[in-house]
Amino acid sequence: QVQLVESGGGLVQAGGSLRLSCVSSGRTFSRYAMAWFRQAPGKEREFVAAINKSGGNTDYIDSVKGRFTISRDNAKNTVYLQMNSLKPEDTAVYYCAAKPTSYSFTYVSPDEYGYWGQGTQVTVSS
Repeated sequence: QVQLVESGGGLVQAGGSLRLSCVSSGRTFSRYAMAWFRQAPGKEREFVAAINKSGGNTDYIDSVKGRFTISRDNAKNTVYLQMNSLKPEDTAVYYCAAKPTSYSFTYVSPDEYGYWGQGTQVTVSS
């Protein structure tokens, strides 16, 4: 069983930065593809960024390319989301997700992921 705990959310002004962290309790973190999703009030959960098991491949939604960076440290069982140049439309609850896999792919559909964290609120003021 994998438990995921996010941290690092908060209130920031537009143009500012935040770094989200997600720590996994599992002992085989390097076997999991990871991703970040977000959900704004009244909207569906949306893919943000994904990273494969080794960290060598990443994928992003177009609206965050060039501003957000996903990375992982398998020795620390942690995945990160560095968010720069934040915009009010980035306001949402951010969730990390994990998918055990034998492949070195990234996955963008929430249906692929069986493990989810509780979420961390990110609020960007204009």
